Parts: sequence; structure tokens; C-alpha cells
Amino acid sequence: FDPVQKILAVGTQTGALRLFGRPGVECYCQHDSGAAVIQLQFLINEGALVSALADDTLHLWNLRQKRPAILHSLKFCRERVTFCHLPFQSKWLYVGTERGNIHIVNVESFTLSGYVIMWNKAIELSSKSHPGPVVHISDNPMDEGKLLIGFESGTVVLWDLKSKKADYRYTYDEAIHSVAWHHEGKQFICSHSDGTLTIWNVRSPAKPIQTITPHGKQLKDGKKPEPCKPILKVEFKTTRSGEPFIILSGGLSYDTVGRRPCLTVMHGKSTAVLEMDYSIVDFLTLCETPYPNDFQEPYAVVVLLEKDLVLIDLAQNGYPIFENPYPLTIHESPVTCCEYFADCPVDLIPALYSVGARQKRQGYSKKEWPINGGNWGLGVQSYPEIIITGHADGSVKFWDASAITLQVLYKLKTSKVFEKSRNKDERPNTDIVDEDPYAIQIISWCPESRMLCIAGVSAHVIIYRFSKQEVITEVIPMLEVRLLYEINDVESPEGEQAPPLPTPVGGSTPQPIPPQSHPSTSSSSSDGLRDNVPCLKVKNSPLKQSPGYQTELVIQLVWVGGEPPQQITSLAVNSSYGLVVFGNCNGIAMVDYLQKAVLLNLGTIELYGSNDPYRREPRSPRKSRQPSGAGLCDISEGTVVPEDRCKSPTS
Repeated sequence: FDPVQKILAVGTQTGALRLFGRPGVECYCQHDSGAAVIQLQFLINEGALVSALADDTLHLWNLRQKRPAILHSLKFCRERVTFCHLPFQSKWLYVGTERGNIHIVNVESFTLSGYVIMWNKAIELSSKSHPGPVVHISDNPMDEGKLLIGFESGTVVLWDLKSKKADYRYTYDEAIHSVAWHHEGKQFICSHSDGTLTIWNVRSPAKPIQTITPHGKQLKDGKKPEPCKPILKVEFKTTRSGEPFIILSGGLSYDTVGRRPCLTVMHGKSTAVLEMDYSIVDFLTLCETPYPNDFQEPYAVVVLLEKDLVLIDLAQNGYPIFENPYPLTIHESPVTCCEYFADCPVDLIPALYSVGARQKRQGYSKKEWPINGGNWGLGVQSYPEIIITGHADGSVKFWDASAITLQVLYKLKTSKVFEKSRNKDERPNTDIVDEDPYAIQIISWCPESRMLCIAGVSAHVIIYRFSKQEVITEVIPMLEVRLLYEINDVESPEGEQAPPLPTPVGGSTPQPIPPQSHPSTSSSSSDGLRDNVPCLKVKNSPLKQSPGYQTELVIQLVWVGGEPPQQITSLAVNSSYGLVVFGNCNGIAMVDYLQKAVLLNLGTIELYGSNDPYRREPRSPRKSRQPSGAGLCDISEGTVVPEDRCKSPTS
């Protein structure tokens, strides 16, 4: 993080570099080798960045041009790079290696200076064995000439650059993962593989002044607490007005099986454990001052997770997170369908943005997103573009795609109109879909009238109207439709197994069932088969609808004679006529959403007409391709569907 420019850099496993500034300012670069980025260091306020890669190369990026580019590169051939450190406003970059040596690189010319701190000189006789790779390098905040070097085995050395010798050596019998200074330069803290933190006085190397096990159970009779998992990283940040912050990742006790990854914030006597959704890759504390020798005044912690970026507000009680404005992943819930609209009306994006900005989000920090560097460039497109994504959890997101990056404008939760089933026993009707009963399959949208229509996996269609006023809907308007055409039973030809759905094979004329347009309760037919029941239950309590998209009508296909309704395969809305039409493999229905009435209900077989020279089964010309997680067609095992039967009718 560059604390002056307020820009965050993130490196990836595949050698990519992502730079984040204020919302909407984002830049993506790529190292040609594709090797993982192991460390990043800004030249603070200079518009430059050093990256260290897993293939032992160092690169200097120039960020001052429109497309960032690499100015210099340096490859280590004989040694593996493990840690780099660039002091504030310094021209010397310290590079630690797996062999325990430290090389010093001149950042301006990006060449080796020739000064090398050899591991055996650093530890001398303090240890008989090799101290392991360099895991930490930092300069004393009060004296740039003193370098603190941490070796994996547990040895720490304070090296005097001028006299080329070690001032002090600190040894501890647990491996070290990270080290951090107190800003006054008189104390430092180490994190270890047994879940302990040790705090050392610079001038008393014999033993630590304090040993803390943040998550260890304190045993009676003064025994050492039980060992915990390694503390992978620790930061030590001071404030003028109170106690310092000690922030760490890892260190949980071994008996917390199944516990989610945690970040621990220790402040004075309080310890807060913040659970994360994914494993923690790295974290940084954002501070008011870039100067290492002053009170740092930490205000936030940015945590890089395996699949997310989380920013924690340290200044507010309870440490709430900031709402993330970057669309790091569009698959917050997996995307199940997607639509693209170009050249939308000019007032559309501002209208969606204004209702999206008002969506109250509970539990987030009240402050503005603190990573706010950089300036917006103008997008390449001169016309507004919108992408709409439908998701597995029933949410629909509107994205502004006109700029360089996608920006979320507005999010709609379609599942709000349905009763949530509390437990397995209460889910009699959603059993056509095991998981994600609200997943969106088709979106039909009219950008001019702003009418939106979605079809979901549980054979439901919802029509939405855009409104800037909040309303409370006392009764959610709903329609239930039977889409099934029965055919009299006839022996199936040549003993071939008939397709189980929608109807037995036969050439006799279909008997249409009149559409049910009244909301029916869970009536069962006489032989105990489920009948006239929709897959989801619409809420019967009043629904508060915020400004934005509000439910106009819910249409559901119902069970017929013990068979669940087939999934909807096509959908269209026409707002100038107030019509929505949808179809599945059984037929097609047209609904007037203003009058809330079914106008047309046709079986697939009726669409063929009487002049058709071929006798056909009422099957959809589409092959029954099922989206994941929706085993709807239930073609029984052993059913063979001949190829020619799946082909479209000849015109």
C-alpha cells in the first residue's frame, strides 16, 4: 500500500498485478513469466513499485505512465529470493535469500551494490548450524543504518551496516514467521511457529521481555500454555492517544477444528477475533503516517483472502468491515445467466445507480472506502452499456459496463417474495430442485420501459416494475398456471419405452386442460398425487419494497397429477402491450400482467397444426439439457431417446 498516493497493489499466483485506487480506478498488469508474485514494495509517493517473483526475479514497475510498464529487471541465478525490504525514501533494496544471505540492490540503477551480508558473518558463533532462510528484514525506525534480520530457525540479528558487524543477536527456540518494530526503535515483536509472540528490548538480547500466546489456554501452576498453530504474520502499530495495536493472522489453538481462518486484533486488554470466509493470504495495516519513526495511527486493516479482499475499520467499535466497491468476483453467488444491453437510454445508469446507492447495507463501516488514490480515465465507449447477471441464490445484479471495469449499480433479491423453508421437513414443494431453488435461468428486460422479467429454476416467473418510491405490498399478486396437455393412453409403438414426460406416446388428439388462473391452495387429487401445487410458496404477509425493482406479478407453474412442472425454457416481455410469454417442453402460455390473467395456453402439439404430414409426439425440439443442480427432467434409466426425435420439425 502506498500511504501517500492511497493505492493498493495485489500480486497473484499467476504473475498478475492488480492496482486499486478509488472505486472505479483499477489497473491490471502481467509479468511475462507468469511466476507467482511473492512480495510487493512501493517506492512511496514516487509512482514506482518493486515486485519479487517466485522465479527469483525482481522487477521495477513505472506507474507514472498510462499503462504501467517494467523499467528494470534483475534475476538471481544462484540463490532463491525469500524476502525483500525497501526502507522509506531509501535507494537501497535489501534482498534476503534461502541461503540466509542478504544482497543490496541500488533501486535507481537496479544493479547489485556488491555489499553482501553473509549468514555466517551475521550469526557468527551464536549457533553451530545454518540459521535457515531469511524470513524478515527491516531497518530500525530511528536509525536506517541498523538492519534487523530474522532467520527462519529463530535467530534474529541487529546488523550495523556501517561497521559491517552484528550489534546484537537474539535467539529463541521456535521458528520465526515475521517480525515488526515498535516505532520508537527500542522494541520489536516476533511471531513464532508455536503460536507465541515474543517482545524484545533491542539492548537485552538474552531473553524476551514478554511472551504472549494470544490463543493459548493458560494452564495453572505457571506451566507454559499449550502450543497453538503458527502465527504467520504480526504487525505492531502505535497510536498517540492510547494503547498500541498488535494485529496477527493464524495462531489459533489446535483444538479449534473446522474453525474459519481468523485475524486477531489485540488492543490494550481487549482481543478481537475476526473470522474470515476464506484463508488469509496476507494483510496490511493502513496508517495515517508513512513515517516509520512516528506514531503510526492505524485506521484500517486490509486483508487479502484467497477469493476476496476485506477492509476492516479499526476506528469503530466492533471493527466493522468497509463495503467493498470493487467487483473482485462476479460470482459472489455463482452466475447462472447473463444478458448484455448496449446503447441504453442515457438516464438509465443514473437511475439504477441512485436506487442502488440507497440500498441500506447493515453492519458496514459508516466511513468512506479509504483506498481512494488515482484518477478516473474516460471509458473507451461513448454509449452506455449494461450487463445483467442472474445468480444461483436468486439475486440479479445490474452492472455498468461502459467504463474500463464493471461497476455494480443495483442488486435485486428475487427470493424475497417467497417463504423461506426453515428445515428439510418444511420443503415438500421445492423437491424438483435440491439446492438453489431460486436460481435465475432467463432474464428478459426492456431498457426503455424498465420492465424486468425473470424465470427461475423452480418453474416460476416474476415481473418487476421500476419505481423510485418505497411501497408496502399488502398482497403479492400471483397466478398459477397448468402447462400440460394430456393425451389418451395408447399402446406405445414397437414396444419402445415412452418418454416419461410430458405424456405417453400416441397419435390421438390432445385434450387441453383449461389454465388455472386462480391462486389455489395445496389441493391434492383423489389418488393422493400432488396436484395444482406450485414449487415455491409465495409470502402471504405484507412485503416492504424499497425503491428500485418492485414485484408486479409472480407466475408459477403447478404440479399436475403427481408430476412436477417442467422448467421454463424461453421467456419474453412486451411492455407496450403489457404481455409476458413463456414456454417449456410442454407448451407455451401468455399472460397479461396488467390484468393479471392468462390469455393463451397452448400445448406444443397444437403449435404443429393439422396439415403436418408427420405424426409427432408432443416433445420439445430442444434436447433436455439441464443446468447444474437442477435434475428436473428425471428421464428414467434405460429410456432411449432416438436422435431423430430431438430434431426440430421440418419447415
